[in-house]
Amino acid sequence: MIRLAACQYAIELHKTWDAYVDHLQRLCAEAVQDGAQLLLLPEYAGLVLSGLLREEQRGDLKGSIAGIQPLIEPWKALCERIARRWGIYLQPGSLPVQDSDGRYRNRAWLFGPDGVLGYQDKLIMTRFEREQWDIAPGEGLKVFETKLGKLGILICYDNEFPMLARHLAEAGADLILAPSCTDTEAGYNRVRIGAQARALENQIAVLQSPTVGLAPWSPALDENIGRAGLFVPPDHGMPADGVVALSDQLNPVGSQWLMCEVDLEAVRRVRQEGQVFTRRDWPEQFGRML
Repeated sequence: MIRLAACQYAIELHKTWDAYVDHLQRLCAEAVQDGAQLLLLPEYAGLVLSGLLREEQRGDLKGSIAGIQPLIEPWKALCERIARRWGIYLQPGSLPVQDSDGRYRNRAWLFGPDGVLGYQDKLIMTRFEREQWDIAPGEGLKVFETKLGKLGILICYDNEFPMLARHLAEAGADLILAPSCTDTEAGYNRVRIGAQARALENQIAVLQSPTVGLAPWSPALDENIGRAGLFVPPDHGMPADGVVALSDQLNPVGSQWLMCEVDLEAVRRVRQEGQVFTRRDWPEQFGRML
């Protein structure tokens, strides 16, 4: 059994580096004290670093992502220290990173007890990212080997595309981390429904963490809504609706952790002993139909 923590992460203004460090350390300490082995924060959680910029720069859509670039390496070092200190796995959400080609990509790192395990870029951009923000898609999908099992990361919109999760499942991932950032209830539900569908299709687990709250100081993260959740295939030994855990409130005041547990061996067992074999039957059936 693995104990997981998915954060409903409130976008708050931290005007100094020390204030941000104190915030992130205290937040992670709460989950660790409750026994969490893996902590997940949402898409663009790292963009709260723009609060450290001058007011006019943090209020500028493109200027804010340019301004946080010098802060990314110190931020990564902070996340690594937190993971090493408590011997946990930490996916601290994502943030826009400028690559050597000059383009920005929405990147999510994974940290473990022994340091940085790597990163996953978002592959499919939303209209906002593509048309207003000029965020470029990444390339490729990764499976991370951990002591808890094999993990994959699909950032927000990527969870709405079946073949991405299918690729991770076929590469051995038993748990997909789904950091998300949505500004409407409809947007949240699109990602949640996608996450549940991916769990059903591939007979795996999916953990979702959203941004919440209002941040008028940030043109990118001004409105946020969503629930944290853990989803599995609805089958023998699993919840009848496939929902292991779901945050009580859609838009709480302040950041809150959803603490939950999953037995990945039990999830894997569904693939062999379940009422249905969606994971197996997909390639068999589609191969004949197409």
